[in-house]
Amino acid sequence: MIRAMVVDDDALVRLGLTDLLDSDDTIDVVAQATDGLHAIEQATAHRIDVALVDVRMPRMDGITATQRLRALPRPPKTITLTTFDLDEYVYDALAAGADGFLLKDTDPAEILRAVHLVAAGSAMLHPAAARRLIDRYHHTSRPQATQAQAHVEALTPRERNVLALLAQGDTNADIAQSLGMQESTVKSHVSRILTALGVTNRVQAALLARDAGLTL
Repeated sequence: MIRAMVVDDDALVRLGLTDLLDSDDTIDVVAQATDGLHAIEQATAHRIDVALVDVRMPRMDGITATQRLRALPRPPKTITLTTFDLDEYVYDALAAGADGFLLKDTDPAEILRAVHLVAAGSAMLHPAAARRLIDRYHHTSRPQATQAQAHVEALTPRERNVLALLAQGDTNADIAQSLGMQESTVKSHVSRILTALGVTNRVQAALLARDAGLTL
């Protein structure tokens, strides 16, 4: 069972998202929060696996809340869910440690799919957000690319193979099948890769890999 939290200052949005998530027998909404500060309180009081977090909220916005949630002793996975498809929100959310970025007009089935993917350790980005990240990759500055390459070159050849597949959006199961490994081994590799790259999640690792021009 995936334990979820919905964070939004709009009561109707909270109700709608809660009803949607609760329609899935494998998701249980165990907490709701009206702003970022309330989200930290709820995540401290409850064990949360995945938090859906709005961006624009009073007292503490969703980007800051995501940073604070990721710093907890038992950090939940987070999905930024917003009405506003703005570049700075995409980058800031992912830099803060978000595992996904979706617009509120995303198809309900895709929102449910995102919760499952993120809970399993993968990432989920709205297509528009993905396009912005691709644009960023194509316009990466030379110093930034050089720094990313230095991080990647410090990995073992096997870890670089895992990272390259991770960067193209493969799940742990996909990577295991492609490289002929056990899924548990892939999970261990991913954990070491995140530590070596100094990032907190797969999305940030994928961005760094693309900045470095890493491909199989």
